[in-house]
Amino acid sequence: MFLKNLSLINFKNFDTFDIALCNKINCFIGDNGIGKTNILDSIHYLSFCKSFVNLSDRQNIKNDKDFFLINGDFSRFDNEEKISCAFHKDKKKSFKKNANEYQKLSEHIGFLPVVYTTPYDSSLIHNGSDIRRKFVDTIISQFDKKYLQALISYKHILEQRNQILKNYTKTRIINSEELEIWDMQLVEFAEKVFKARCNFITETKEIFQKYYKLISNNMEEVSLKYISHLSEGNFAEQLSAAINKDKFLGFTSVGIHKDDFDFLLGENPIKRFGSQGQQKTFVISLKFTQFDYIKSKMNLAPILLLDDIFDKLDKKRVKVITELVSNDNFGQIFITDTSYSRMPNILNELDIKHKIVNLSNNKTVTNYE
Repeated sequence: MFLKNLSLINFKNFDTFDIALCNKINCFIGDNGIGKTNILDSIHYLSFCKSFVNLSDRQNIKNDKDFFLINGDFSRFDNEEKISCAFHKDKKKSFKKNANEYQKLSEHIGFLPVVYTTPYDSSLIHNGSDIRRKFVDTIISQFDKKYLQALISYKHILEQRNQILKNYTKTRIINSEELEIWDMQLVEFAEKVFKARCNFITETKEIFQKYYKLISNNMEEVSLKYISHLSEGNFAEQLSAAINKDKFLGFTSVGIHKDDFDFLLGENPIKRFGSQGQQKTFVISLKFTQFDYIKSKMNLAPILLLDDIFDKLDKKRVKVITELVSNDNFGQIFITDTSYSRMPNILNELDIKHKIVNLSNNKTVTNYE
């Protein structure tokens, strides 16, 4: 699968932008603020129906404009697929495949798998558990529709249960029968999510270790540990045992919405015991693991977006990463860089099919016909 052509209108800093793309490596170079990340974010839109950077669609409309439009022409299993995303500030977002509009955006998730790596991925290590859950959920949801629906259903039921508990804090009245109905459904969907997350940890263990060793060139052991209330016993019984606490708090205190993933270097948290270089290598290895895992499940290589990830990495490590993504295991790659020489020099050394676009002077260099 690869993106053949990308067209933007009024998207972020672009009035218009149209480019034919290389099916292997596409590199956008230029100073900060020139729009490199915006190009990658538009590709993320075409995959996930939303921005990776801004939660609000309105924030992605160019200043003084009323709408934005993103069009992408893809080749997927030798089929031509036209994907478009349009948003007007006074209308509902429109998302289409081959001119047919989706009724539910969730129907599109997984059709065009994408893995996005940015300098802000360190938040996976340093921020709260919700970031790590979202990371794992995004991976599994791209190839498992039942997981995505179970996750959506769980969140909906959790909201209903929490509303009952919140009302109790005000009225001191609770409908036990209604609560029991919500609990039964919550348990059903929680168990499906829990099982899939367990499988993810088991199935990615060796892949993750492989990538970390390749990039760091050492034998340190790294791993992910899944932490869940459901590992501690029957979830229905836990909900029942926690009801008095939940009534006092006004929300559900146990469940998969409290899950976390420990990131370990040896037996220690990498957050506290890993150097800056080790932490960055850890996160990049995670994203490559995400790539391999999705590819194995879908028999389709995701598009890989590497957004300014080479900052603060030594030249040797940069070259190792570039060599990795240049091999036949990977498909189409998009790279951004503030250096005007680093990637051109490395790509020329590797003699890999590529297209380099200098956004500062609008010059393009390719090494293929």
